[in-house]
Amino acid sequence: MKIVIAIGGSVLLKEENARMFKAYGEILKDISLKHQIFVVVGGGRPARKYIKIVRELGCGEAQSDAIGIEVTRINAQLLLSALGDYAYQSVPNDFKKALAFQESGKIIVMGGTEPSHSTDAVSTILAEYVNADLLINLTSVDGLYNKDPTKFDDAKFISEIPVQDLVKYLDGKDVKAGTYEFFDMTAAQMIERSNIPTIIANGDDPNNLIKIINGEKVGTKIV
Repeated sequence: MKIVIAIGGSVLLKEENARMFKAYGEILKDISLKHQIFVVVGGGRPARKYIKIVRELGCGEAQSDAIGIEVTRINAQLLLSALGDYAYQSVPNDFKKALAFQESGKIIVMGGTEPSHSTDAVSTILAEYVNADLLINLTSVDGLYNKDPTKFDDAKFISEIPVQDLVKYLDGKDVKAGTYEFFDMTAAQMIERSNIPTIIANGDDPNNLIKIINGEKVGTKIV
């Protein structure tokens, strides 16, 4: 399969050390022996810290986005270091380059691309661009909830959701730089128009990635 995997910065940098980069590096190496892999890495806590500083300096959302994008690309470089020769050792800054780099047959790793596009949006656009068979979004919780489970104890887990319902859920949500959401509207619309099979799952356990690819029921399936 051709698989696009979005890994949240909150997953890779939860402990702010190399442990998760190494763990995902080993798993991605194994998966790449049978599948063509594209990875999009988020910014996580470091990106949010820098964005906060940019706002305190009185800069606008475009500049906040630009700083956040740079952090995602640094995170992508760290994952490339963990992957070594299994990955194409350059971070594409647009989808055309990502498509060109796939000719290497190696894992492609990228971060953000342009202002107003979260890395969730980047992963869905990339999945559409390369005609992926599967999109996997690895976040810091078990999947999609009806509200943020880190803030609300009564949040209910959603094991499966029609993409049209996801679009309605996201309508009107805050999309400023650094905002926490599972998907933004752009991401949901890409899934809807291209019928991209998508699963949102907990990335704190890297083995969930293997389970998903093996067809086990993990996380939230967008249908």
